[in-house]
Amino acid sequence: MSNTFANREVCDLIFEDYKTKKVFLNMDYANVSTTEITGESVFAYGGKGHPKRVAFSGERGGTLTIETQMQSFKLYQLLTGGDVDSSAKFITREEFTVGENGKIQLPDTYTIGSDVTVFAANDDCGTPKKITIEGKDVKVADAKSGDIVIVYYVKAIENGVQKISVKGSSFPKAFTVYGDTVMKTEDDSLLPYKFIAYKAIPQSNMSISMSNNGDPATITITCDLMVNENDDMLDLILEDENNSTTAGDTSVDNTTTGD
Repeated sequence: MSNTFANREVCDLIFEDYKTKKVFLNMDYANVSTTEITGESVFAYGGKGHPKRVAFSGERGGTLTIETQMQSFKLYQLLTGGDVDSSAKFITREEFTVGENGKIQLPDTYTIGSDVTVFAANDDCGTPKKITIEGKDVKVADAKSGDIVIVYYVKAIENGVQKISVKGSSFPKAFTVYGDTVMKTEDDSLLPYKFIAYKAIPQSNMSISMSNNGDPATITITCDLMVNENDDMLDLILEDENNSTTAGDTSVDNTTTGD
C-alpha cells in the first residue's frame, strides 16, 4: 500500500435509509462527489506577544456534496422528504368548438366542481365569457354554434403520473451513504476505493433549473455528515494491490462494503 495515487472518477452511490436500513436509491449517474471533513480549533494563549500555547479541536463534522445532471423523482423525494402520489390535478388550456345551444362538453378528465374559464378565440386571457356549468356541460353566453372558444379547466391526471407533495413539515430523512470508485497509482494500477458516510442528512435547499440553452441543468445535493450511535461518521477504504487492475482494465469489483 505504499503507492501514491490520484483520482479522476466519480463515486457510484447507494443511499440506505438510516432508520429502516432499507436501500432507498442507487445513484450511479453522478458527475461529481466531494467529501469534506470540517472541524474547529480553539487555542489557549499566554505570555508576551499573546502566543498560542495549547490547541483544542472540536465541532467535528463534514459534508458530502454531489452534482448530477441526471435526475429522477426518487432523487427529488430524497431531497425534499415529500410523499409520492400516483395522481395529480393540473390546469389545462384547450380549444373547443361550440355546439348547439351554445354548449361545449368538457372531457371525462375534468374535475367536476372545479373552476372553468372561457375566452373568445381572439381574446385569450382577456375578458371571460359568462358561463353556466352543469356537470361536464358548459353553456357559453352569446356564443353561436361553430364558434371557437378557449377553455381553461382543471384536469385530473390518474395514469402514469408521479407527484411529490412538499409541505412545510416535509424534511429529508437521514441516510447511510456508500460510495465506491477507483484510484489510479503511479505504477498504472487501479485501486478500489470506497467510503461509508454513516449518517448523512440532505440539506433542504433544492434548485431545479429549466433552460433552453447552455449545458443541461445540474442539481447539487449537499448532505451534512453526522455521527451515529457508535460515534462513527466516515470510513475511507482503499483496497490493496492484490485487488487492483491495470489502467486498461476497469472491471473492478464494485461490491459495496456493508455495515
